[in-house]
Amino acid sequence: MTKKTKSILNESKDIQIAIDLIRLGARLQLLEMETSLSRDRLISLYKELRGESPPKGMLPFSSDWFLTWQPNIHTSLFLSIYKQLKHNSDISEISAIIKAYKLYLEQFPPEFGEEPVLSLTRAWTLNRFMKCDMLTTAVCKSCTGEFISRPLMKRNYVCGLCDVPSRAGKTQKFIDATNAARQAAA
Repeated sequence: MTKKTKSILNESKDIQIAIDLIRLGARLQLLEMETSLSRDRLISLYKELRGESPPKGMLPFSSDWFLTWQPNIHTSLFLSIYKQLKHNSDISEISAIIKAYKLYLEQFPPEFGEEPVLSLTRAWTLNRFMKCDMLTTAVCKSCTGEFISRPLMKRNYVCGLCDVPSRAGKTQKFIDATNAARQAAA
């Protein structure tokens, strides 16, 4: 009897995690890796919550995306939030990713009809890249904020906030986002 109850409780937890992930835009492959629910159940749950089939295709694999100036700022902010949650609480890795992503979205809500710069799937992928040392963090020599970088780029690193590329549009929205990111990195 205890074994059956434990199994039902675990399944209930997996369903709740899947619901949270789907609502945040997770891809099916992420759901399969983070829960023990069957593919068919996950597809049914996705359809029930989103009213459509899950998108097809592979998960992002290249670590280069995380190093371009705007994604780097957003992923660095997400990673900072994630690290604080993991350091200050006793929650599972996927729960920390979900909570950190929700907090990230509070700081950088997407414009109506637009996607956020950092998707949940990319946030989850970032965590995997960090674990296998494909990416690391470096401290900016100018502002002392911590930003995503390649392992060999740590020396004399200058972040995209301190050395904004000329192609970056310097609109009021950009300036506001830059100021928010600087405050979070400090």
